[in-house]
Amino acid sequence: MTRRLTFLSLCCALLVPYCLTEAASAADAKKIVFVAGPRSHGYGSHEHYAGCVLLAKCLKTAVPSVETVVHNNGWPEDPHAFDGAATIVLFSDGGGGNPLNRNLEQVDGLMKQGVGLACLHYAVEVPKGKPGESLKDWIGGYFELLWSVNPKWHAKFTEFPNHPIANGLLPFAIEDEWYYHMRFRGEMRDVTPILSAIPPESTRKRPDGPRSGNAAVRARAGMHEHLAWAVERPDGGRGFGFTGGHWHWNWAHDGFRKAVLNGIAWTAGIEIPNHGIVTKTPTYEELEANQDYEKPDKFPKDAWAKKIRQWNSP
Repeated sequence: MTRRLTFLSLCCALLVPYCLTEAASAADAKKIVFVAGPRSHGYGSHEHYAGCVLLAKCLKTAVPSVETVVHNNGWPEDPHAFDGAATIVLFSDGGGGNPLNRNLEQVDGLMKQGVGLACLHYAVEVPKGKPGESLKDWIGGYFELLWSVNPKWHAKFTEFPNHPIANGLLPFAIEDEWYYHMRFRGEMRDVTPILSAIPPESTRKRPDGPRSGNAAVRARAGMHEHLAWAVERPDGGRGFGFTGGHWHWNWAHDGFRKAVLNGIAWTAGIEIPNHGIVTKTPTYEELEANQDYEKPDKFPKDAWAKKIRQWNSP
């Protein structure tokens, strides 16, 4: 009898982790809807569709139970495109051309249902006023003309908050068009900075302009700026803003990519493992796929390939 009980106990012990894994997988069966804006800046930059396809593939590989849908060329006309969505990922041009501007009412209804929202790079910029206040409510902050700036610079990330999106992140550095000095909620209410860095002073010395510089930015010399952040809304929804993403090749940086995958998954309500969302480094062929423009004859492919190898070398 004792042997029988011991055998049954051993079986239960072996089955429990399996059952927990299956339960976790079922809990992670979320629908993530990517909205890729029309083509924009040229080969290798602001590659909205190629970036969305790549990120969707990474998420699906890491969390097989997730359903990913990618809509190309702007906001989907299908009124049912977001049915059942756990979160929406917007990677598109911003400002007056941000697709959120023309769909505020629809998005507001989805946000009130607890749907998440992640905005990448230029998509964090909307006009001041109702669009700005809405995005500030939905994701915690936004790029405001004559307040925020958009220089290209090499950001170094050395410390991370105690937040699920930061799980598995190790110190890293990478150059991008890192927007900063966002218009955040007052007193950073419910906003958690995820990636913060001190910009070089050269980025604060640019002349005044809608996106280039202003007195408020120059007054913050030597201070940290928040380049990615998260917010939890009272309606139960979650928001994530990420200002990098100008160069398509940066998705091959394992730390850079993990930060965004963690952020997207978190807005969908997926539990982020302690080591974060781990995915294989995309091959150069995968990075070249689905881009909106033909590769220029003199594109420095070898230089980018070398940089990618250096990023992820031990």
